[in-house]
Amino acid sequence: MVARLAYLGSPAPAVAPLEALVAAGHEVVLVVSRADTRRGRGTQVMPSPVKSAALDLGLAVSDRLDDVLDSGAELAVVVAYGKIIPERVLDAVPMVNVHFSLLPRWRGAAPVERAVLAGDTVTGVCVMRLDAGLDTGPVLARHELAIGTDEHATALLERLSAAGAALLTDVLAGGVAALGPGDAQTGEPTYAAKLDPAEFRIDWREPAPSVQRLVRLDRAWTTFRGERLRILDARVLGDDADDPGDAGSPPAPGCITAPHGEGSGSATAVACGSGRLELVTVQPAGKRPMGVADWRRGVHLEPGEVLGA
Repeated sequence: MVARLAYLGSPAPAVAPLEALVAAGHEVVLVVSRADTRRGRGTQVMPSPVKSAALDLGLAVSDRLDDVLDSGAELAVVVAYGKIIPERVLDAVPMVNVHFSLLPRWRGAAPVERAVLAGDTVTGVCVMRLDAGLDTGPVLARHELAIGTDEHATALLERLSAAGAALLTDVLAGGVAALGPGDAQTGEPTYAAKLDPAEFRIDWREPAPSVQRLVRLDRAWTTFRGERLRILDARVLGDDADDPGDAGSPPAPGCITAPHGEGSGSATAVACGSGRLELVTVQPAGKRPMGVADWRRGVHLEPGEVLGA
């Protein structure tokens, strides 16, 4: 059955569900996305990824939520819209939401990031009926996904977006009239607050696995010689890397050392509160991402230098 839909979303993970709805034959009468924003230091403004995709598909686009009221849509689909929808709009147009977690775990704005930071091994996607609460509506369908041990949030989000697109088209296969009431959420809720920029600064006093989980969010940073250094990829070293060797005592958190059994010229391991983290990819301020070996040679790294000092 074909549904007459409005679609609300803005970032890249919301593109796949929109494209899937169109490919399934549904009539998307309106797409509501954030207003164009200025990028960089110039004056050029850029549309959101969803707006760009909608225009490519020949769909009507607006940045005004109230336009949904006059769209003639029988249902609105919400995917990472990023704004609270007023009750007066919810009362006028029924809505379903694609949420990237297994509700009621990680209700809120940053479910994928919080799942990675918490060390979750399983997450998923839910399609739920939208109500006035914060991701509290009854769930129509859900799909579980395992989180890879070293998987970054961006890669996980791409998989969740694809899974959400498939789940959404399954839910709407029978049309709007066939949607059931959904199942009430059960279990202890947890909340995924939007990350504050300060949370991305690495505290090397934390255990190595905790630091690596922060790195997997793709925005982690520290300082080196007084300048910001982004850590884009890193891996937790095995237990043998924790042996201080001839030093007699473990290095201080943030100290750059060589992996166990290698000379100081290979120094790419960083001491943490417990364990060590092997740097893989970094990005110095004002430069492109680079492998850690190239960075080490370029800065003439001295043994025992400290990150985050």
